[in-house]
Amino acid sequence: MTLEKKDFIEIEFTGKTKEGEVFDSNVKEELEKLHHGHNHPVETKPFIFCLGEGMFIKGVDEFLIGKEIGEHKISVSPEKGFGKRDPKLIRMVPLNEFKKSNLNPIPGSVFNFDGKIGKVLTVSSGRVIIDFNNPLAGKDVEYDVKVLRKIEDLNEKIKAMNEFLFQNNFEFKVEGKKLKLKLPSEAKQFVELFKEKYKEIFGLEIEIEEIDNSKKWEYKKEDSENKEKTE
Repeated sequence: MTLEKKDFIEIEFTGKTKEGEVFDSNVKEELEKLHHGHNHPVETKPFIFCLGEGMFIKGVDEFLIGKEIGEHKISVSPEKGFGKRDPKLIRMVPLNEFKKSNLNPIPGSVFNFDGKIGKVLTVSSGRVIIDFNNPLAGKDVEYDVKVLRKIEDLNEKIKAMNEFLFQNNFEFKVEGKKLKLKLPSEAKQFVELFKEKYKEIFGLEIEIEEIDNSKKWEYKKEDSENKEKTE
């Protein structure tokens, strides 16, 4: 069975550097190696995405179109992976900014600056040089991908799309050419941004029913960015 653009597929994957260091995986054995020494149990779950829609690493996404279900080893260049290193993302931060928060920056330490992750390169003369490039920027990487199956069930496709875009399994049902979504009012405006995408992929018009929800919904932008890794 040849895979085509807009097919939904379920995969197991492991991303490695050229040196063989695992940086991402949804395979239990590989995740256990990645989190070796951590006390919390390792949890894995299937990854389902739509081919050709920017939902996974570009180099992997493009490679799989036209391929068969099964195992694939894929080499990914920086241009189709985590991007080239950008000198503009290496910046100076005054040491006093760290002292205000009782932080001690040392080379190699990592900090979160308003949602942006930066790695300390050097500390000298009251200045801290921070690298905001992705740690894998500029590197060729490899992915071991096992395509388990092509998703045929429409409800399963929609569920996967909802979870990818909104990090939430909103209640929904399909009636004719309409996709009826039940969601809190806080999510309505954001979900409406994707109406055309749902129409393009599924041929469905989104109809939203607002519901009261005691647990406030919040879109976690950083989670989405980590999943995509394609920009």
